[in-house]
Amino acid sequence: MVTCPVCEGAIDVDEEDVDEGDTISCDECGADLKVTSTDPLELESAEDLEEEDEDDEDFLEDDEEESEEDWR
Repeated sequence: MVTCPVCEGAIDVDEEDVDEGDTISCDECGADLKVTSTDPLELESAEDLEEEDEDDEDFLEDDEEESEEDWR
């Protein structure tokens, strides 16, 4: 059993059936969750992870633009 990070509901997951990076859904709230660790089993909202990735990409793009301006 693991707790949903979105609704805090209990999710029955066989730890042997999931790998890091897998996506599962919460039966209670329907949130898509990504397995971030298998020992111990930890889940994070897939939506939150996507937002973090987008923020990182935006930061890198801004940093690259500043570097190009420095060369000019």
